[in-house]
Amino acid sequence: MNYKGYTYKELLQDDFFQESQLTPTDESIRFWDTIIKNDETLASEINRAQEIICRIPFRKKEISADAQDELLNRINQSIEVTKKERSKKHLWITVSAAASIALTDDSIRKYHGTGVAMPQEHLPLIAVPTTAGTGSEVTCVSVLTDHANGKKSPIVSDGFFPSYAIIDPELTYTMPPKVTAGTGIDVLSHALEGFWSKGHQPICDACALHAAELVFQYLYKAYLDPADEEAREKMCEASLIAGLAFTLPKTTSSHACSFPLTNIHHIPHGEACGMTLDYFARINAKGADGARIDEFARKLGFKDTEEMADAIHELKAKMGLRNDLKDLHLTEEQISELVRISRHPNLYNNPVEITDEMLSEMYHKLA
Repeated sequence: MNYKGYTYKELLQDDFFQESQLTPTDESIRFWDTIIKNDETLASEINRAQEIICRIPFRKKEISADAQDELLNRINQSIEVTKKERSKKHLWITVSAAASIALTDDSIRKYHGTGVAMPQEHLPLIAVPTTAGTGSEVTCVSVLTDHANGKKSPIVSDGFFPSYAIIDPELTYTMPPKVTAGTGIDVLSHALEGFWSKGHQPICDACALHAAELVFQYLYKAYLDPADEEAREKMCEASLIAGLAFTLPKTTSSHACSFPLTNIHHIPHGEACGMTLDYFARINAKGADGARIDEFARKLGFKDTEEMADAIHELKAKMGLRNDLKDLHLTEEQISELVRISRHPNLYNNPVEITDEMLSEMYHKLA
C-alpha cells in the first residue's frame, strides 16, 4: 500500500488499519513523538513517509476516534515543538541520538564530545533512510551539530544500531542532484577511509571494495537521471555496504577535516569529506600501506591510486562539488584555525601520520 500524500487521520481510517483493528500503543506514540520532536528533516518529510507508522509496534484493539485524535494532536504538537526548540537551542539532533536519551531528562550535550557514555536503555530504532547516504541504518555513529557552541562531532554508541533497517530506493528518487552528489561522495569516503583506516579488517575490506565499485559505476548516473531505478537501487546498496565497511575500522583524515569545513564554513558534510578524499588517497599511497591501497585501486579498474584519485577529482567536478576553497578567500588566520580543528581523533586513524605542516600545505593549496 502506498500511503504517500495521506494525512494522519486518513491513514488511521485506511482499510489496512480498519481491517487489522490496530491502534498505536503509548510506547509507539512516544517513539514517534521522539523522532518528530528531535529531527526536523523527518518532520518536514512527514507527508512522504506515512508508511513508517506501519512499522512501529501496534496493539490490537478497536480504533476509537479519541485514539485517532490523540495521535494526530501529538504529532502536530511535536512538529511545533521542533520548530521552537530548533530556533531556541540551535542543536541538530539525530533520530538515533534521540532514541537513546528519550528515556532520560538529559540534554544530548551531556554526551556530545564529552566522553560520557550514552545510556544503555533506549527506545527501539527503526531506520528508513531517504538518502544514499550516511549508512546510519547499519552503524553505531551519530554526527551532531551544536550551532550554539560551535561544535560538530560524532557520538558512538551501540544503542544507535537500529532494531530494523528498511531500505526502499524509491524514497531517494526525489533527492535533488546536489544532494545526490554530496551524499554519494560521502559513501565513497566511507568505503575508502574504512579500507585504509588503521583499524581495517578483512570483512570490512571486502565491503569497502564492493561499495566503492558501485559508487564509481552508479553515482554519476543517479546524479544525471534521478529516475534511474537501477542507479538509485545500487547507490542505496553502496550506502549500506559502505556503512558496514567503516563502522568498525572508523573513518580517518577526510572526515576529521570535514568537521571544521562544515561547522565553520557550512559546507555540507558529504561534500566536505569528498573535497579532501583524493588528496589523502595520494598521501596514503606513499605510506607503508601504499601497495595495499594500489591493489584496491586496481581491483576497481584503475592503474594505481594516482589514477583513482584523478577519477575522484573528476567525478566531483562533473557533479559540481567542491575541489577547492578559493571562493571563501580564506585568511592565514582562518587556515590556521582549520589546521587546528582538523586534529580530530579520526585523524589518528589515518595510516600515514598527518602533521600540521601537511594540513597547512593542503589547505593553502585548496585556498
